[in-house]
Amino acid sequence: MQADATLNVNHPSMDTGKMAKPFTPEEANNIVMSLDRPAVFSNMVYDWPAQQWNASYLSEKLKGKKIRFRMGKRKTDTDIQFETQCNYVDATVEQFLAWSCRKPIFPSPFAPFDSGDSWAYADYKYLAMLLSNNTDMFQDVIWADFGFPDRNGRESTLWIGTQGANTPCHVDTYGCNLVVQVQGRKKWYMFPPEDTTFLYPTRIPYEESSIFSKVNVVNPDWKSFPQFKNAQAHVVTLQPGEVLFVPRHWWHYVESIDPITVSVNTWIELDEDHEARVEEAITRMLVCAVKSSHDPGNTEAWLNPTEAEVTSDATNLQFLNQAVSACLENRGRANAKEKPHRQYKEPIPMLSIKKRKLSGGDCMDGGASLHAVLKYSNLDLDQLLKMSPGLNLVPALPHLDSDILFVCQLAKTAEEPVHGPNADEKVPAGADEKVPADNTDFEGNPSYSPKTITTNEVLDCLVNPQVVSLMARLLLERQGS
Repeated sequence: MQADATLNVNHPSMDTGKMAKPFTPEEANNIVMSLDRPAVFSNMVYDWPAQQWNASYLSEKLKGKKIRFRMGKRKTDTDIQFETQCNYVDATVEQFLAWSCRKPIFPSPFAPFDSGDSWAYADYKYLAMLLSNNTDMFQDVIWADFGFPDRNGRESTLWIGTQGANTPCHVDTYGCNLVVQVQGRKKWYMFPPEDTTFLYPTRIPYEESSIFSKVNVVNPDWKSFPQFKNAQAHVVTLQPGEVLFVPRHWWHYVESIDPITVSVNTWIELDEDHEARVEEAITRMLVCAVKSSHDPGNTEAWLNPTEAEVTSDATNLQFLNQAVSACLENRGRANAKEKPHRQYKEPIPMLSIKKRKLSGGDCMDGGASLHAVLKYSNLDLDQLLKMSPGLNLVPALPHLDSDILFVCQLAKTAEEPVHGPNADEKVPAGADEKVPADNTDFEGNPSYSPKTITTNEVLDCLVNPQVVSLMARLLLERQGS
């Protein structure tokens, strides 16, 4: 296809009523259920009524309905603003828009916050609840175009934010994710599952199905998290009208980079989630037991605001038994009938489901070829090359010029060679600094006093994803036998 023809195919001024989509629902579904790395779909949602869901449109449709906004500070230091450390405001979208334009409607719930140094984010807003009086709007979201005919706005989530609004780096333990950008742009930093150790996972604050990273991935504290230099970021700036596919167990940090952003997503539950539910039940039991007994009156410090309450040991044990039974039943069905590959499960209303690193030769910058996407999947290359004009499916590969890769390279090269007999060996900069004189043992040798261990640090080890995965496998083996 000639370059000018490709431009015509993708040109927004075309008569979109006659424009064919690059993938049929079956083809798009095959990609989503087979691909193991992030990718961006173009020209798939141009006819969705939801494309008109900008903030002004939603303000009119919601007609004064209040929603909760998370408030954060525009900071440049290495600390992370977890949801437990943010303020919250209940306001209408109309009040939100007025505040973001510095023309607040008085009295305004945003009055304590300056829009110049604060951001606002209405995140994780389930449309089933938000549009309970506008259920006809569910049909504006057409996930059937991606091969999920039973999904629409009812099984989707809305996100409205200002510039700087962000979601801390985390991984969703359930399902995969489809995100359609409606207004403004968002920048996504994504890391493959094998980078988990480099991201210093933690379950505090605790939220079912979310494992957070301790690292501020856009401004890392290298002293505290030196292994992060080994992580490999896949960076995407998602434009309005594009759909991002986030595969199962990929870490992601998301930030709004335009004055107002609106996006809609859906989490697709997968067959592999059965074992993940066992792991989540184990995690919930251990976190609640340790934190509740240590500091029962301070749940705000460790329980994410998305969690309604601390569940009891009896309830958590019930969850665990149910998860184990469901997982074993699913395995029995799988053994009775071999499944070809990843399986999609029908959506369960209001289900809490949100909740391969490339070698150097595979790195690309700019638009990557479709071959790069399919190289890592079980899809037929020739077939998809025929059905994908232009750049209608672009993989999110490591970008050589991305900020995060640049700073990681700086961290990797910040080690200076030692001059002398062992000149070939390298030590971290500053490693040869002298230990303070008073930091010695009884023989006068340098020593280091360990810092006090907290319950959070104990839990970081106890509910580390690798440890919990092993515990789940042992439980399932014993129950299955």
